[in-house]
Amino acid sequence: MNAQTLKFELIGPAGRLEGLRDAATLSEGATRRGVAVIAHPHPLFGGTMDNKVVQTLARAFVQAGWDAVRFNFRGVGGSAGTWDEGRGEIDDFMAVLRDQAPEGPLALAGFSFGAYVTSHALQATWAEREVQRVVLVGTAASRFQVAPLPEAAHESTLVLHGEQDDTVPLSAVMDWARPQGVPVTVVPGVGHFFHGQLPLLKNCVLRHLRP
Repeated sequence: MNAQTLKFELIGPAGRLEGLRDAATLSEGATRRGVAVIAHPHPLFGGTMDNKVVQTLARAFVQAGWDAVRFNFRGVGGSAGTWDEGRGEIDDFMAVLRDQAPEGPLALAGFSFGAYVTSHALQATWAEREVQRVVLVGTAASRFQVAPLPEAAHESTLVLHGEQDDTVPLSAVMDWARPQGVPVTVVPGVGHFFHGQLPLLKNCVLRHLRP
């Protein structure tokens, strides 16, 4: 966290939700591109808004001119409530989205379980809001029913997966993507958590976020 990071709280469906908002890095005369809401991995397996992949996603969005919002799902850290098998966590995401990005250009991102949540948030939001960019990393397609992407969102979505992911097999993500014709970017030799490859992850996301 730095001087451009603000803590926030809101009352979500299960009570208090805590989060962090990183301000966009802007060159002189530039304007903020929008707000990115980022979801963290599985709460029952140590997932929090401080996960290294989530922080890397936030840094990429900030560098690309977006405010980056990340938060703890219910039952994680200082957020109230208990694990709800993904259903309530989607509601948490939507509550944060409404509070932190009520209008204007929007980007959605998530890692692992967070990518599953993000897919459903995208589906719920697409008809009503302008979602300019979507980033799904290590999408938990083997463990959860990931929502299909709106066809018009394919071009603005980056699906990124490690070739050697032993938490979510690449084959599961391909089985989800294939019927939709959604491209999957495979990073050779990389596991689920992108250990030692976070700069590469950031650069892949930055390329996707170019105007």
